[in-house]
Amino acid sequence: MALLARLTGNATWATSLRYRDFRLLWGSTILYALGSGMAQVAVGWLVFEMTGSPFMVGVAAAAQMAPFFFLGVLSGVVADRVGRRLLMRLITLAASLVAALMAILLLSGVADVWAVIGLVTAGGCVLGFDLTVRQAYAYDIVGPGNALNGLALTSIGMQAGGIAGAIASGVLIGALGPGWQYVAVSLCYLVSVPLLLAMQSEGRAVLVRRESVWGNLTGYVRLVRQNRILLVLMGLASITEILGFTHMTLLPVFAKDVLHVGPVGLGFITAVRRAGGLLGLWLLASLKDYRHKGLMMFVIAGAFGLGLMAFSVSSNLYFFLAVLVLVNGSAMAVDTLYKTLMQENVPDEQRGRAMGSWVLSIGVAPVGHLGVGGLAGLLGAPGALLINGAALAFISVAAAVGLPRMRRLP
Repeated sequence: MALLARLTGNATWATSLRYRDFRLLWGSTILYALGSGMAQVAVGWLVFEMTGSPFMVGVAAAAQMAPFFFLGVLSGVVADRVGRRLLMRLITLAASLVAALMAILLLSGVADVWAVIGLVTAGGCVLGFDLTVRQAYAYDIVGPGNALNGLALTSIGMQAGGIAGAIASGVLIGALGPGWQYVAVSLCYLVSVPLLLAMQSEGRAVLVRRESVWGNLTGYVRLVRQNRILLVLMGLASITEILGFTHMTLLPVFAKDVLHVGPVGLGFITAVRRAGGLLGLWLLASLKDYRHKGLMMFVIAGAFGLGLMAFSVSSNLYFFLAVLVLVNGSAMAVDTLYKTLMQENVPDEQRGRAMGSWVLSIGVAPVGHLGVGGLAGLLGAPGALLINGAALAFISVAAAVGLPRMRRLP
């Protein structure tokens, strides 16, 4: 970690890595994402192999995301009431336990699709809390001046770990099967715990006064009612999640039915997707404290939609991969802008609730996963993404024109 700090000391994109606790958080994020990346590939392939149904793949993806909607508010108020370092440690141990249970189920040979989906839902509950707390704590450490850089680097850690996890997943599924792969997932989560234990600073998260959970809930309602910027950002994040991020559901379908590659190919495709996100986040991190975030948010969301439309003519593997890089670079950049603007437009003591609002917003994803799965069943995967991409591009342009206050956010 000290060597990393020296190597990146003069790099603008690596500004937040100068903080010791952020380096520890970043390392734990990479390990956590390594496990999550393996699990994401495994679930899609496993469910498609079990059922042969794109719709059921959408159901599995929806099962992971549904807890975000129901637990988003709760995760935010808990993150504002409980020490975030302790909460992250408990969440990571819970993630390891869920992955271990999935491994036992698969290795015992008694798994059916609904048991798998049940454990995916449990994992989604854990992940919803992790996303809220991890993003808020990253801001705690680096402060408002480095918020865009810190959140972009946090997402870079997620993407970097996810790339390695996706590649490893394809190899492990092909060589050992999904059961042993989930053993590896559980170990990845567990190994990240010592880094979390080594963190010392509460940063800006130190509470001036501790409210009850009910007090936090009522405070959250007041926050959303009074803060119109936060409310609009929640709406934009929800639309982007439903129309844009749900393209990930169809990657197993593209891999098997359009591009005709196996599980190793799916792992590689997923790694390329995350590499595109990594590129977009690196460019965003290099901007440091960019002062035209609102306008940039709309431009990138429009590019996201156009990229999705290009999937409709992506039967060639290399063209598909090029489009995938563009799409996911845009996806991760605009998502980081949503998170940054949400936290910048609330007081410090309400930033957990702001990230809970983001988790709530992306919790509408089951609507998109089920919708894109249904469209793919009717029109095929390329046709489904053509429709979603056109809708996202149109809404992004319309919102940029119709919401000048949001467009001018610094």
